[in-house]
Amino acid sequence: MARWQILLSEFDIVYMSQKAIKGSAIAEFLASRALEDYELLSFDFTNEELMYMAVVEEYPWRLNFDGASKAVGNGIGAVLVSPNGDHYPFTCKLDFDCTNNMAEYEACIMGIRAAKEREIRTLEVYGDFALVIYQLRGEWETRDPKLINYRKVVLELLEEFDNVTFSYLPRDENQMADALATLASMIKANKQEDMKPIQMSIFEVLAYCCNIEEEEKDDHPWYQDILRYVRNREYLEKATENDKRTLRRLACEYVLDGDILYKRRKDQVLLRCVDAVEARQILEEVHEGVCGTHANGFTVARQIMRFGYYWSTMKGDCISYAKKCHKCQIYGDKIHVPPSPLHVMTSPWPFSMWGMDAIGPISPKASNGHRFIFVVIDYFTKWVEAASYAGVTKSAVGRILKK
Repeated sequence: MARWQILLSEFDIVYMSQKAIKGSAIAEFLASRALEDYELLSFDFTNEELMYMAVVEEYPWRLNFDGASKAVGNGIGAVLVSPNGDHYPFTCKLDFDCTNNMAEYEACIMGIRAAKEREIRTLEVYGDFALVIYQLRGEWETRDPKLINYRKVVLELLEEFDNVTFSYLPRDENQMADALATLASMIKANKQEDMKPIQMSIFEVLAYCCNIEEEEKDDHPWYQDILRYVRNREYLEKATENDKRTLRRLACEYVLDGDILYKRRKDQVLLRCVDAVEARQILEEVHEGVCGTHANGFTVARQIMRFGYYWSTMKGDCISYAKKCHKCQIYGDKIHVPPSPLHVMTSPWPFSMWGMDAIGPISPKASNGHRFIFVVIDYFTKWVEAASYAGVTKSAVGRILKK
């Protein structure tokens, strides 16, 4: 590059930076330098076998199964879990007599057949019954004639898969399959009517909170008297002259726009007045809503006013709500500040201020029968004087101070 720069230095060359390259400019450049001899493009891909050599990493599915054999009936349950975390539950009522071991094998076969229908190639099977798991793994011998045929069916089904592993799982970690099996065992078999599928929903709020907007309504808001005066210039029937004077003074800070009452701040910003029900909803949204930060009461009050809302007891309600928030109490930082402010006691010169304290009673007693130690410390020099006594009495304290 240095050699090129020296060779080109004899020419008057001006370098211009290109701001943008348009597609039309590139097309015109290629058209101006077209080749005279046109060559046909070759579309033959000689290495077609490379297209089939791509290795696709296949994540395994998970199968949890369990069987329940009880006096009321027999049932089996299985849950297929996809690599993405989707759960596919299966349950079935066994309308024939069987042992608990047979029910476990029935549940395993049902789950493996469900995986086969979904064309799953890699499967991890988990069960909380050690006998079935270790027999299918080949570590235990199958001697029961009732289970030999079950094991043969499972091994035949495994030929349709690329890789299947069996693992033992504690009962506490297999609760979903156990619940399905228990539910199926308790259902009474009815061959005349079809059993409808079970639909499971998730409720995130309490039942009595679903219709809060329709049921709860504040009929007597805190600004009712102010609204009546601003709208109709009316007072309460039993209002005194002092009450009327106070109401007129308060009403000067409020503005009525249609049916909505606004509070005028000192900077002439209007804040919408809300009742108790709306105030509670605003507190929940600002403090712990989607964009809530679980701030303290003063910060929440400022945020609500910045959003344009106001009620008379805003600061007190915000502070009380933040103190009662369950998540704030659990995840909040620990407060190391003492409950009362600490005052540092300073001494202007040595031996002008002393601190006294008694330590004891000490067990066992000393040889002379003393059980207490009286300590006196100078605040300035940290000089310590100590003496032991049988009891901290008025005369003992007087003697050590005189000494």
